Amino acid sequence: MTYNIKEVAERLKGLREACDLSMQSFCEKTGISVEDYQKIESGEKDFSVTFLYKCSELFDVDLVELLTGAAPRLSNYSIVRKGEGLPIERRERFAYQHLAYRFKDKKIEPLMVQAPYDENEQDKPIRLSVHEGQEWDFIIKGSLKFVIGEHTEILNEGDSLFYNSNQPHGMIAIGGSDCEFLAVLIKE
Repeated sequence: MTYNIKEVAERLKGLREACDLSMQSFCEKTGISVEDYQKIESGEKDFSVTFLYKCSELFDVDLVELLTGAAPRLSNYSIVRKGEGLPIERRERFAYQHLAYRFKDKKIEPLMVQAPYDENEQDKPIRLSVHEGQEWDFIIKGSLKFVIGEHTEILNEGDSLFYNSNQPHGMIAIGGSDCEFLAVLIKE
């Protein structure tokens, strides 16, 4: 299953209009500038997983339905084989695979994340984001520098972190190699 960025943009616009939300009101609720959202809605600009998650919460639609236009249908169990998750590449160079995209009425959003190592990022401030709920990250391979609020933590293979994701947070791979981790977004 895949998705098209222009089709996602059309769904966002349709949902915003169906909910009778002005662009300004929508942007205030999702924490994005009107200028950036206009580019997203026209299909000219990429969107982050955090932004999509906020939209799915605001519109009360499944994240996968927002991405693909198809509602998940399974309710007893769902298997996603290695490497066959729904690919989401919405943060520059990070790659996400949704691991439960076929399951409906999820209480969590499990994502396999590949964070690329970039020497140029090592001494720069880490880009932070926020979203509703909580999150649990488990490091499978490599190391991650994680910032939440005023705290900076180094996570290595086998380490995990549970946090309130309404706190500004962000991460980069460190240690000279990419980092692979499981991110579980927990809805409120």
